Parts: sequence; structure tokens; C-alpha cells
Amino acid sequence: MTKLEVVHYPEPVLRRGGKPVTAFGPELRQLAEEMLATMYSSRGVGLAAPQVGRELDLLVLNPEGSLADRTQELVLVNPRILSRKRLEFGDEGCLSFPGIYAEVERHRDIVATWQDVEGRVQEGKASGFVARIIQHEMDHLQGVLFVDRLSPADRIRVKKQLEALERRARIAT
Repeated sequence: MTKLEVVHYPEPVLRRGGKPVTAFGPELRQLAEEMLATMYSSRGVGLAAPQVGRELDLLVLNPEGSLADRTQELVLVNPRILSRKRLEFGDEGCLSFPGIYAEVERHRDIVATWQDVEGRVQEGKASGFVARIIQHEMDHLQGVLFVDRLSPADRIRVKKQLEALERRARIAT
């Protein structure tokens, strides 16, 4: 399976977010499989299309983060959250922000709707870690990054790491 490259902050595509997917079928299924392969090889639990340079409303996830257990694997196309309940803080990281972790407030319980890679509408409930992953990846589809949700204290704490990513990006161009 082809692996895609995860783009890192401050790559502009991360701020552009995604656009609705209108073409379903083999190409979309192939992209989703490549995103899953990339997520697994990067040791992540979720990945949104903008993180691999694609401006599409598409995300993949597996809370197990392992090819050995694909039973909880999900592909969400054009996802929308219908309801949210109970806020809580939890530790998050992001493949586009390597090495940066911080507490982020998210809803513990959500109800979402999405399409599968064939375009069929789905609806489901998620709670805990899975709800957190979905919300984190859906933020990417809106151009919102997890560092945007940090407390002022955590922003200060990770400032040097963010500056290092920005320097690395300037050197690479």
C-alpha cells in the first residue's frame, strides 16, 4: 500500500481545511486506504485529508492505532456533528505537530453523520477517546489546529516547539 507524506505545521494546507467530497468510488477508497496506511506507519490514531495535502472533507481513524486490530477502523466522508455533550479535558498530540502534546477540552459524547466511501449516509454515536479523535480530525477539515485550542499556559509551554517547526519549514523552502 502506498504511504502518503504527513505535512507539518505551518504548512498552509493545514489552515485551508477541506472541501466537500462529491466523487465516490475506487479513487476515494484508494485515498482512504493510503491515509490509513500512513496513519498506521506514523503510529497515529486518526488522520484528516488536509494532513496529507488533500483539501477534502475526509478523515480516517482507528483508536487501536494498529494494523493488528482493524475492527474499530472508520472512514468518514463529509462528516458533521449533530450533537455534543459533556466537556472534558484530555491529552492530545497531532501527527502534523510531532512531539507536541497538551490538554485539550472536547465533548465526551457526540452524535455524527457522514458518508462512507461509496456515498452511503451513516450516523453513529461516539464517546470518550473515539469522540475525541473524531472532533480533533474534524477540526482539521475546518482549518482548526489542536494548538488553537490550547490554554494560554500550554501555548506558552509549547511556543519553542512551534517556533522550531516554523524554522524547519523555512529552511526546507
